[in-house]
Amino acid sequence: MKVSTQKSFRNLHTWTGLLTGLLLFIAFYAGAISVFVHELQQWHGVVQQRSAPVSLAQAQPLIDHVLELHPQAAHGFNLVLPGAHGPNLTLMWYDNASGTQYKFVAEDISPPLQQVARQDFISLIYDLHFTAGLPRQTGLYLFGIACILYGLALLSGIVIYAPVFVKDLFALRIGQGAKRQWLDLHNVIGVLSLPFHVIFAWSGAVLTIGFLMLAPFQFLVFDGELLEILEPDFEVVAHVEPSGVPADILPPAQLLTIAAEHQPAMQAEMLYYHDAGDTQGTVTIYGHLPSATLTQNAAVVLNAATGELAGTLSPEQFRPGTTFLRGLQNLHYGDFAGYASKWLYFVLGLAGALLFYSGNLLWLEVRRRNSGAQPAKVRVMASLTLGVCLGAVAGISALFIAGSVLAEAWHSKVYVSVFFAALLWAVIRRPAKAGVELLYACALLTLLIPFAAWYSSGASFLTALLQGTILRPAVEGTALLLAWLFWLLARATKRRARRQDNSICTNAA
Repeated sequence: MKVSTQKSFRNLHTWTGLLTGLLLFIAFYAGAISVFVHELQQWHGVVQQRSAPVSLAQAQPLIDHVLELHPQAAHGFNLVLPGAHGPNLTLMWYDNASGTQYKFVAEDISPPLQQVARQDFISLIYDLHFTAGLPRQTGLYLFGIACILYGLALLSGIVIYAPVFVKDLFALRIGQGAKRQWLDLHNVIGVLSLPFHVIFAWSGAVLTIGFLMLAPFQFLVFDGELLEILEPDFEVVAHVEPSGVPADILPPAQLLTIAAEHQPAMQAEMLYYHDAGDTQGTVTIYGHLPSATLTQNAAVVLNAATGELAGTLSPEQFRPGTTFLRGLQNLHYGDFAGYASKWLYFVLGLAGALLFYSGNLLWLEVRRRNSGAQPAKVRVMASLTLGVCLGAVAGISALFIAGSVLAEAWHSKVYVSVFFAALLWAVIRRPAKAGVELLYACALLTLLIPFAAWYSSGASFLTALLQGTILRPAVEGTALLLAWLFWLLARATKRRARRQDNSICTNAA
């Protein structure tokens, strides 16, 4: 390869990595945790002592209460069943007028309280995966662009590394300088997890800005008819306009019984009501259906008033477009091989975050001066790398603590406060010191997660382990392991900072 060509690819790899690295660090770290979103919902219910079973008989009074309070909600709302999505029976409704999603949780008290949805710490972590804390739509579009640049970084990295692939694949040259160590670590993580990074970049772009990517084909190739052609890939049955004739809806328990007759193996998780209270109103029951395919989702559509079957959908009935989209979603979230794929994606997510963090540190190491004031661009990038990356880590750990001991209204405030406090600390402190201090802060906050759960529940996770329950030990034990790793990183960073200071003093002498 010509030197000029390799230099062009190096520049492409460097700048696409720098432009997307901070966003993708948050996406990968939050995404690694979000793989276990359902398990975390169950853990939160246990810690908050909400594990008492909820009767399905409470569903109809919940629906009646919401429709009486908000008649416009009849156009479309979700009834989330207790189980995979946590122990609560929840009704979710999006208010188009205010642009706010609300949730109502069925509890022993009556009537249920109206709450703003997606304010709990689990939803906030899930949203961080594809918004980085930015406004939802802005974050989605920005991450879609970041995924495209991420793909270019992968391509250029392959071109750069290909000539020395075999020689340097497992080379971790300890003691040959920080630059060489970060380069070796960056390369081995990137190469060994390359197939998964290709999947993440591709699926991330499709799932965030897929409709925008279709725009050229919609207007230039299909004369504005592409979305109509693809409509069956996104809906179970064709939309039917409401008749305007009122009709009572059947109780959820009866609708679930009817759905089980058409899909006996499906484990129902959610009911979506459309035009509830109308003779043409429908309810779509979504659930998990064990299948040998990558997609294991199914749906049954019934008339909400009569229970008449309007359509069913199972993996064997998927159109090619539906199979592609659902399969891509499952590949992106690791939802295809049970806990084996979940734990694999958890490790890959953490490794991916380290990949972007090490890429930025490598860029800084190349440009760092051994003595004297550092160039402004190096100082700014060092502060941003430490503040954004470690601020997100500390903020997510703080979210777990807030989720255990504080009301939902405080969760987002806790994350924002910790994140910007870390960013400010990285700006005002010297990078070598800020890195050590922020890593210790990450270790401390992560260490406190099991103790916050203990305080909230009244029992430690060791008690749950002795009782034969693995959920709390898995979550809180993982937190302890991560706290230990952050402590080790802080110790290593502190030793390196001391060596740099000694080196500077020696050179000055």
